Amino acid sequence: MNRRSLLGAALTCSLLVLAGAASAKDWKTVVIGMEGAYEPYNLTDPSGKIVGFEPDLAMDVCARIKVECKIIAQDWDGMIPGLQAGKFDVIMDGMSITDERKKQIDFSVPYASVPAALATAKSSPLAKLAGAGKLVNFDKDKAVGAAALASLREALKGKTLGVQVSTTHATFAGDHLKDVATIKEYKTTDERDLDLKSGRIDAVLDDETAIASMLGKDDAKDFTEFGPRLTGGDFGVGVGMGIRKSDADLTAKFDKAIKAAFADGSIKKYSLKWFKIDTTP
Repeated sequence: MNRRSLLGAALTCSLLVLAGAASAKDWKTVVIGMEGAYEPYNLTDPSGKIVGFEPDLAMDVCARIKVECKIIAQDWDGMIPGLQAGKFDVIMDGMSITDERKKQIDFSVPYASVPAALATAKSSPLAKLAGAGKLVNFDKDKAVGAAALASLREALKGKTLGVQVSTTHATFAGDHLKDVATIKEYKTTDERDLDLKSGRIDAVLDDETAIASMLGKDDAKDFTEFGPRLTGGDFGVGVGMGIRKSDADLTAKFDKAIKAAFADGSIKKYSLKWFKIDTTP
């Protein structure tokens, strides 16, 4: 290689280093988008503050990477567009890690793993569906999954099932149940649960922790979980932070912090506090 080539190579390397330095962010503040209405992952208290499992975890991991975290409210159906538009830097809203979402954004390592569950009125025939509480993993045992799905399809024939829009639950219902049941999508879980309690729909599908939170309220004493708990397939591989693909450095920082929070028991502590069970993956 002659000197001109060497000089050209050196200049190219220098420009690449400078470009990398220019594009790297000096993370001092991280803005996190949450719905503030997906109890107990996150909810809004009477003072207007967003509290819950994810706010506790967010403050923990942000302290570990030495950044200030600011939590803002964002409607669920605007989460990914809001992230991509730069309205906030991270999504924390019980968002399942799925292959479809990974086409648009990156995810941290999962910080929770919760199966999907169904709820209905205690007086409904659905409440007597066989296999109550059984965990069915569509990825690990396809035969068991197929049998559970066939049973669920038969039970929901002619019924109306409520799901929150743009969720893995809506995807599952659309993929496997819409030809036998009416699938009604809601902007918020509160709107959906109100329709269940008023008898306008027959059942709801959501994360088991959200179902348990709903059933724990005073006005839900006549309702119950039914059928199997579901994981794998459309439901993804756990819940993680959604982060822009261009911010790989931030993803790496949070991955390290989440792993440390697992190692010292912090995530388990927050899980037991808010979910009353250990949801660590």
